[in-house]
Amino acid sequence: MKSERQKMDSRPMLNLYPDSIGGDLEGFCTVLDRAEFFDAFSSVYLLPSIYHSDLDRGFSVIDYDLEEKYKTAEALEKIREKGIYLKLDFVLNHASVQSPQFQDLLEKGKTSKYQDFFIDWNKFWEGCGEMTEDGYILPEKKYLDKMFFRKPGLPLLMVEFADGSRAPYWNTFYQEIRETKDYHTRYLGQMDLNIRSEMVWDFYRETIEKLSGYGAKIIRLDAFAYAPKTPGEKNFLNEPDTWELLEKIRELTTSYDMALLPEIHASYGEKRYEMIAQKGYLTYDFFLPGLIIDAIAKQDGSFLAAWATEQTEKGIDSVTMLGCHDGIPVLDLKGLLPDERIQELIELLVERGGYVKDLHGNKSMYYQVNTTYYNALGKSAAALLLARAIQLFMPGKPQVWYLDLFAGENDYQAVKAAGAGGHKEINRTNLSLEEATKRLGMDVVKKQLRMLRFRNTFPAFGFDAHSSVSSNEKQMNFLWEKDGYLAELKLDFEKCGFRMEGRKENGEEIFSMEELGEC
Repeated sequence: MKSERQKMDSRPMLNLYPDSIGGDLEGFCTVLDRAEFFDAFSSVYLLPSIYHSDLDRGFSVIDYDLEEKYKTAEALEKIREKGIYLKLDFVLNHASVQSPQFQDLLEKGKTSKYQDFFIDWNKFWEGCGEMTEDGYILPEKKYLDKMFFRKPGLPLLMVEFADGSRAPYWNTFYQEIRETKDYHTRYLGQMDLNIRSEMVWDFYRETIEKLSGYGAKIIRLDAFAYAPKTPGEKNFLNEPDTWELLEKIRELTTSYDMALLPEIHASYGEKRYEMIAQKGYLTYDFFLPGLIIDAIAKQDGSFLAAWATEQTEKGIDSVTMLGCHDGIPVLDLKGLLPDERIQELIELLVERGGYVKDLHGNKSMYYQVNTTYYNALGKSAAALLLARAIQLFMPGKPQVWYLDLFAGENDYQAVKAAGAGGHKEINRTNLSLEEATKRLGMDVVKKQLRMLRFRNTFPAFGFDAHSSVSSNEKQMNFLWEKDGYLAELKLDFEKCGFRMEGRKENGEEIFSMEELGEC
């Protein structure tokens, strides 16, 4: 069986929603056709609103058929013709209330063939608690004390069926109950799937086949750590159940030659990233966004260099990023940066216009800061170029958020329009074709694309290349070597500048770029 690193390259990947540029994927393809984008990316990560979905901008999937309002099928063919492969989401833990399976359950109740497709709360907790007057079992304290909750209250939704009967079903994430007469449209939410059901595994098989048909070579496994559930466990990253689940998914993808990318946020000190890597999977580098901002702000690359060295020495294959559709992770940094330095980072990001998101409503636990990366760097073009240069020379496969590439600023109007819980919209501004074209003329955009083209095409990079890093706090040096080619990045935090070179072993220079600015 191929390892995950053998199933993919380490070249740059562009990340966006299907409507992020030009209103739909046809619009995005128009921009992708421009000369500026030639040879800049080998892959594209399209977020899950590419599917039929109803909440959480795609992560509440109704079904995995293509959402044609984005002219998706035609555009995917154009992307494939360019030799660009896709990274797509597969949400293992849950499906939308509006999914055909849950709608059948609402209609038919106990006679539905999908009654075990989802998790009946009372069946799950039978013998582990007392029945309440509201019709659901309240687990004993010894069970509740161990559980990890994503929202206040018990993770259940009390469902009313067509015949008027009611039953609770497991619901880890979002839910909303509306006052309507039609039980079909009354609920919104993401209902947890029962991975002990063979029907769920049939659904998994069908979904993987469908994603492969779309051109997916990387599957991001969203919320995978919540899927295995057992009374008396935390029900988040249960062991060994979680690893058994991932292995079964890996077996299903073998014939499709797909790489799996399990997505999980946890503090550095918990070593979850290392555990995932040891199991042979790709992992997200959620530490890098905060480490780079800290290094630039403090003019000190020692923590960043230590993390780069650890990845190289331990053979950790990661997907790296600056910004993304979520915020800048800060929970993840605990144990890697000193606590006081994390707090100073949070304060800096808030001072620059970001919004702090606490961990599931717990005001004493930081989770992420919602902001564009450009704002996080003080709207400094020089700092953004320096940050991008660092990302491109760090171990792993660089993933580039479209709004970072276009130097997008915080969208406070979008946050206001989204209402409660709309903080993430600060970094999701859709760009018209006119706006995207205009921004392609900006120096900071042109220079990022030039660096990306170098990273995408120069032979010195790769998961099988040799890389090293050295640092004396204010300066850092990165070196990549492969097949007689060398790529080097020398950077100076004090001067907010860098020199990037690509050459052969004999010294022949093939690429060079030098930048100095004001951070």
